[in-house]
Amino acid sequence: MVSPDPNSTNLAYDSKIEGNVTFTQLDAAINWMRKNSLWPMPMGLACCAIELMATASSRYDISRFGAEVMRFSPRQADVMIVAGTVTYKMALAVKRIWDQMPEPKWCIAMGACASSGGMYRSYATLQGIDKLIPVDVYISGCPPRPEALIEGLMKLQEKINNEESTMDLKKMPAAEQV
Repeated sequence: MVSPDPNSTNLAYDSKIEGNVTFTQLDAAINWMRKNSLWPMPMGLACCAIELMATASSRYDISRFGAEVMRFSPRQADVMIVAGTVTYKMALAVKRIWDQMPEPKWCIAMGACASSGGMYRSYATLQGIDKLIPVDVYISGCPPRPEALIEGLMKLQEKINNEESTMDLKKMPAAEQV
């Protein structure tokens, strides 16, 4: 086989590289990486936690969405899934764990109790986790099925995909960017 002449003009175009180069925006690349590698912090507080566990089983396979790595350390998680009834006694622990999670972080309120207190209208039950931490996706049901949690994850992925991840850095002073 004869090697081509290095001075030849035919070397300017290589058809083997054509399909391997992709042009995109930095925000789109960062958001693609973030949405496909969500690491949930499960806060299973009541019966919804059973459905949360079922979502990780082989029948529903949450790993298709890159969220199979359940992290029980808040410093390694970026999505908190609050599943179940949040009492005032447990609320401070949930808030402490939320504060320990690194930015960017998101929250899913799973079930009627986490979203609005559910059927518990008592002095001991927090009437929605959104009174304590910001919620990105609400999942209805008592308890919601695993398919509903998967749909909620897909909604969160859509939300993450539409974020402007680097625009916030441009607005911050240089000293805060470190």
